[in-house]
Amino acid sequence: MSQRLQQKTAVVTGAGSGIGSAIARLFAREGARVALLDLTTEATGPLARQLQQQTGQHGIACVADVTDRKQVQQAINQVEDTFGQIDILVNCAGINVFRDALALAEEEWQRCMNVNLQGPYNLIRAVIPGMLRRRYGNIVNVASVHGHKIIPGAFPYPVAKHGLIGLTRSLGVEYAGQGIRINSISPGLILTPSAEAWLASCPDPQAERQKQQDLLPCKRIGEPEEVAYTALFLASDEARFINATDILIDGGRSQVYHD
Repeated sequence: MSQRLQQKTAVVTGAGSGIGSAIARLFAREGARVALLDLTTEATGPLARQLQQQTGQHGIACVADVTDRKQVQQAINQVEDTFGQIDILVNCAGINVFRDALALAEEEWQRCMNVNLQGPYNLIRAVIPGMLRRRYGNIVNVASVHGHKIIPGAFPYPVAKHGLIGLTRSLGVEYAGQGIRINSISPGLILTPSAEAWLASCPDPQAERQKQQDLLPCKRIGEPEEVAYTALFLASDEARFINATDILIDGGRSQVYHD
């Protein structure tokens, strides 16, 4: 590995599985000290120990509900007490909520907005003061292709992801002159545990998998590691002139007109 993040400290939310886990693993291999933030340490505790053994990089598992500002601040304090500073934040925690607009319960709307939009904002508010003091910081928000293209039946998830891309652009411009970059990634269908669970729930899982593959110009579904490498680039100083920008990583599907 190239050690592109050597001597950097990164906080990754949603690090217990899927894209978040892939990002944490890659960042550690590239030299970063990684704080793994999730609702519990059931997955992140063993992962932190594994990263220590495999890469020699110190990692810690932090517990916080991203929708709870107090819990978030406590977790960020823990990271700063352990590592001294935070150089990189990756907001990867998220949930899917797909409902009919008129049948959607108020609690479901609030949960979708709180986890997918308020949560990243809570983390950003917690890490920004330290980044401003050092005039250095990189923030990567994991949005979604749903923040660009609307699929019927997916409400209200696209609302939150459009908002997250807007948050990225707005704050990216706001803090650009103070050494902080804020960008986002919009993955399409990626083979995460949640995506696998969705495919398995379909009446004909194999037929649905084939359908999804056929919709992609490359005729395959994306892997979490492919999103992780995009996050690595944006978090590294190689991307120092990229700011307030969203990168689509969907195999080109959003560019193809289809029924």
